[in-house]
Order: sequence, then C-alpha cells, then structure tokens
Amino acid sequence: MTHNLAEQRRSIRHLLNTHEPGDAMAVYYAFYHPDNKTQLITYPAGAARAAGYVAISRTGIDLFRPLITLRFPAGASDAALEMIYSGIMPGSAAYLSAPAGYLPLLQAMFTIETEQQLRLYQLRPANFVPVINVLVTQAPTLDGLPRFVVRSTNPQNRGDVMAWAGLNWQSPDYAEIAVNTSAQYRQRGYGRSVVAALCQHVLNSGRQPLYLVSETNSASIQLAESLGFHDTGERKLLLEVVLRPRQ
Repeated sequence: MTHNLAEQRRSIRHLLNTHEPGDAMAVYYAFYHPDNKTQLITYPAGAARAAGYVAISRTGIDLFRPLITLRFPAGASDAALEMIYSGIMPGSAAYLSAPAGYLPLLQAMFTIETEQQLRLYQLRPANFVPVINVLVTQAPTLDGLPRFVVRSTNPQNRGDVMAWAGLNWQSPDYAEIAVNTSAQYRQRGYGRSVVAALCQHVLNSGRQPLYLVSETNSASIQLAESLGFHDTGERKLLLEVVLRPRQ
C-alpha cells in the first residue's frame, strides 16, 4: 500500500515518459513540483503500480484555482470519476491541462468556463536561430527561474517593461517558455528577442525549450517558428473548470 507522496510518485512513474515532450508538463507537476504544493490521487488507491492519477498543484497562476494534470486509465471512465471526486470537492474551480482526447470525459464532469486548444512546439539546439538585441537584460525572479526583459529607454516611460519571457516550469529535461509583449510595443521584434535570449539560457542549462501556443495565435506561432521551434504534433487542452456535483 502506498501512503506518502514519494511512494505515490513511484507508483505512477511508468505512466509518463520523462524524455517525451508530450509528457513533459505532466512529468514536471507529477514528479518535480514542490512537495508541499502537490497532491496526488492514484488509481487504484494505494496500488504499488497505479493505472492512473490526478495531480493537484498549487501554483503562482492563481491562488484560488489549483492546476490539475492527469492521466486516466484507458477506457475506464469509472476510474476517472473516482479519482476526480476523491480529490476535488464539487463546486471547486481549477485550471486543467490534459491531452486533447480527454475532452469528452472532462465535459461530462466539469463545467468548462474557458477552453484553449494548444499546439506544443519544441526547440532542439541544432535548429535554434539566435537573436542579438543589446536591450535584452536578465531580471531576477523570486522563484529563481530565469526571466529576460526589454525595457523602454524613452525618457517619458523609461524603465517600463516592453516585453518579457520567463519559464512556467522546468524539469531536468525540459522548460516551458512564456512570453508577453505590451500591446503598444508589438510588431517590433521585442518578444522574439526575449524569447531567443531565454532559449539560449535554457539550452545552455542542458534542457530543451518547449512552447505552448493557441491554435489561433498566428503571431505567436510565427515567433516560435522563426526561432527554430517545430510543431511536435501534440495537442493539449488548457481549461478553466468548475467540478459539477456527482450524478
């Protein structure tokens, strides 16, 4: 019987491939997210070799909505229900990241408030197209993860952040990049510059950069592809959800 988090993690290790980009986010939240911010529900409960799991992670995204990642046993909707309702109270709000094929089952359990269909891009060192921009600087973060910014040099708004790129998470093998450019500074290459600087930093650390982007965000797709990212073919869901009462 498994009882503690370390044992639970061992029981689900066979369900995820630590070297596969499509599993990378789930791997991080199942195995590397801080212990005191992680809850695992495994199926069957207490099994030494689980058939599925749900990870509930507290993150900086939203103090009131945890992030849920999961793997359901193939074809076992009853098991999926048991895992979800044993770890989450009906009426609870959460973010949920899952393989696209899980959508019908998730729709049966959750009220979906927002839905994004995301492409997963990966950058390998040989494909990287560096960008040199002297305005890019590295800025410290409270969590110790790298962050690169471009600040305005205009006297009227000197020091304002025009664009930044940071990491949502990093595991021993991968790191997921996030980027934002202020609306008034778009189409000037600042976003591309900070992402390029962060990619170089990630590659230097021995990890491979990943980039999740909405299917409809053509500008972000173009940015990724211009730096050498390639579409892995993996499609992910990112949902804002509220768990319905169990029927």
